[in-house]
Amino acid sequence: MKNIREAIEKELEKRKGLLKLKPAWVARDFLPPGKRLGLPESEYNLGERGGICERWVASTTKADNKISVPNEGLSMINIDDIELTLKDAVEAAPDLIMGEEYSKTHKGLGRLPKIFDYEERLPYHIHQMQEHAKLVGCNSKEEAYYFPEGLDTGKAPDTYFGVHPYIVEENKQELLLPAMINWKDDSILQFAKAFKQIPGDGFHVPSGTLHAPGTALTIELQEDSDVFAMLQAKCGPKLISKDLLFKDVRDEDKKTHGEKIILDMINWEVSGDPYFYENRHTPPIIITTTNTAEEYWFFYNTNKFSGKRININPGGKYFSKEKGVYNILVWKGKGTFGELKIEAGNFDCDEILVSHKAAINGVEIVNQDNNEMIIYKFFGPDINDDVPFLKKYKN
Repeated sequence: MKNIREAIEKELEKRKGLLKLKPAWVARDFLPPGKRLGLPESEYNLGERGGICERWVASTTKADNKISVPNEGLSMINIDDIELTLKDAVEAAPDLIMGEEYSKTHKGLGRLPKIFDYEERLPYHIHQMQEHAKLVGCNSKEEAYYFPEGLDTGKAPDTYFGVHPYIVEENKQELLLPAMINWKDDSILQFAKAFKQIPGDGFHVPSGTLHAPGTALTIELQEDSDVFAMLQAKCGPKLISKDLLFKDVRDEDKKTHGEKIILDMINWEVSGDPYFYENRHTPPIIITTTNTAEEYWFFYNTNKFSGKRININPGGKYFSKEKGVYNILVWKGKGTFGELKIEAGNFDCDEILVSHKAAINGVEIVNQDNNEMIIYKFFGPDINDDVPFLKKYKN
């Protein structure tokens, strides 16, 4: 740990509080990839492991796949002469990265940004709430989605959320059981509502919420967890292993309760909300406008994480000053972030962690491109106490 801390301290000093990161590619075997992550065609297919369907960004979370690969899901620091994960760096030097006060009350960065990219709509599923996730040694997984503009949205660009409200109002939750027991098709989707994935738009999804994300390439911010239960047997032509229904269920609960245990893990209050769209739809909210740039909230409505989007005009500048540690993903354009070169699509320089000290001192961003620059900023819990919340609609 001492050597790691010394290496991080040296790198932070050299880069003025910034850490360059490498992409963390994650394979999934239950659906084929959408192949929009910018990799060469030949690199998506990984045989028994499936295909690369996700890129995790500034990740300290290990991917939980059937075939385990060392460090899959963990971001590596782009540093000479040493192989070092961001997870190890945060554990060895929490005060240097997260700030002394924040690191006293937070064990880690507490969030996971990712890009997910599937050819088929994802199965109807949940991410367990904390009371159930902790039973298998995991964290809960609240999450939020944003659909970037200018990309092919795929063959099924709509997401199923929740259930029809009457199911909860009339205590008919067991209507979902036959599809889980028979495990042969996608008939369980008849109980949910679909919402169009509009580019430049998004949703907030609390843990325990039933959902089946569509095929639009999606930027996601979530709690740092890979916990889930898949309730849908078939997506497109593929029958999914039923093992994924019980992936994060204790053996004794599966044996005693069978498929019914999944019903206990669903957040029925959110899933059955008749105002689901009004209470969970999160279009960008403007924060600041200058002569050369605009900044928006694009992940909000929760204290567990938050996100901002910066748009900078060609040749423009923007001074980014924040309340604590965050990371960036350069989505469009090229230029500089502090003294570091940045360029969208260049995996050597499109991802940076901004330490607490650099965040509060501020970093100048310069767009050196002839086109607009877009940068996404991702924050963990309790960094932004001014994050906005949607007006609450009640039945």
